[in-house]
Amino acid sequence: MPGQVVLVLQGGGALGAYQLGVYQAMHEAGIEPDWVIGTSIGAINGAIIAGNARHHRLERLRQFWQRMEQNALSLPSLPRSLANAVTMGQGIPAFFSPNASAWWNPDAKVGVEQASYYQTAPLRTTLDALVDFDYLNSCHTRLTVGAVSARNGAMRYFDSSQETLAAEHIMASGAIPPAFPAVRIEDEPYWDGGIYSNTPIEAVLDDVPRRSSVIFSVQVWNPDGSEPQSVFEVLDKYKEIQYASRAGNIEQQRKLHRLRHVIRQLSLHLSDEALSSPEVRELTSWGCGTTMHILSLKAPRVGNEDYTKDIDFSVDGIRQRWQAGYDDACRFIAQRPWETEVDPIEGVAIHELAPVTP
Repeated sequence: MPGQVVLVLQGGGALGAYQLGVYQAMHEAGIEPDWVIGTSIGAINGAIIAGNARHHRLERLRQFWQRMEQNALSLPSLPRSLANAVTMGQGIPAFFSPNASAWWNPDAKVGVEQASYYQTAPLRTTLDALVDFDYLNSCHTRLTVGAVSARNGAMRYFDSSQETLAAEHIMASGAIPPAFPAVRIEDEPYWDGGIYSNTPIEAVLDDVPRRSSVIFSVQVWNPDGSEPQSVFEVLDKYKEIQYASRAGNIEQQRKLHRLRHVIRQLSLHLSDEALSSPEVRELTSWGCGTTMHILSLKAPRVGNEDYTKDIDFSVDGIRQRWQAGYDDACRFIAQRPWETEVDPIEGVAIHELAPVTP
């Protein structure tokens, strides 16, 4: 690999099963991430990967998703819409449970840590069982999770290379309001980072010091270009657009990285005398010669999806998305796009997976 391997995982509830398949394909190919960046369900999957030795990672991920399936096992014959309604009413034993007081009186002034339709105490128990936080904080694999302040909307990245992470950091990254309560860290309440940036790829390109990277950008929300024809389809498309990777943001990051390369190339034409100037050294320090290969993995639509797909924790839904992630990642890895040449002025190459021809 021409640089560190970075795995960037979006938030998306049940859609995160796609990420399990992607990681399985990487694991079987002997490609382990040096750095995992996640939001919401991506933070949970990322914590399980970074918080376990390599030979335990896939097993622990499978255990997590099997626990997510438990709610549907007793009701295998229910239509998806009804099964999702049951999930909303009963919760998932290993993830979240209803907060009856909020359903009864949502206007009650109970405080930001109680103002939610569900409580996530079960998730803490699950994380403690499946994540070795001592191992995670030993930084065998770097972990970064994004959360946003529920007080002022400021985005914050919690990074295991800079601070000690615990279950509350992972829970904060997945505390999507008003379903889940804010999680307080250092006296600041935090919500799901996906509210601000659901694909935090900028954390890689803005890292200090910056390193050449092969970035597996795993996107579970995928606006496919079709026009919605019903209210339910409008709701589905709205979610897709709201939480999908922003093409404009990635393009802006690409332009910034190109500018860093331009500065570096210009500095090569300066004399030693000019380079000895403190002012010039300061200006040329903004230059960069790193290369970024971004592998864009976009989850396909699975079955007859609707706007409730992010709470579709059914056995079939999870396993179909898992298989889709595995198949897509296997095809991408076989192509080895990180071996292609990159324009030295650009510095960023974005690789898309070609659609499967019938």
